[in-house]
Amino acid sequence: MGYKDLDVKDFAQYIKEKDVQLLDVRTPEEYKEMHISGAINVNWLGKDFLPSVARMIKRGNPIAVYCRSGRRSEEAGHELASMGYEIVNLLGGILAWVEAGEPVVS
Repeated sequence: MGYKDLDVKDFAQYIKEKDVQLLDVRTPEEYKEMHISGAINVNWLGKDFLPSVARMIKRGNPIAVYCRSGRRSEEAGHELASMGYEIVNLLGGILAWVEAGEPVVS
């Protein structure tokens, strides 16, 4: 298990090739504006983040995590990695994803 940062190109390739669980750790409002297709939303700033992840995310598959700019997902990713999850974090968040021309759901 562990934690790894990936740029947009590598993150996009990773989520296409691996059986991953895509986790958006932004607020529900941010998620509704736009998100990567297939992402589950659990607010890192919410008081029930860890119990929600434990309930919604199955152990065993890697978690590909992102937020707006990469700060919240880095914090959340390190916390989840310390709990035994395999984590990949999107550097630059969804802002970098959109800037690179990758698709989102709005």
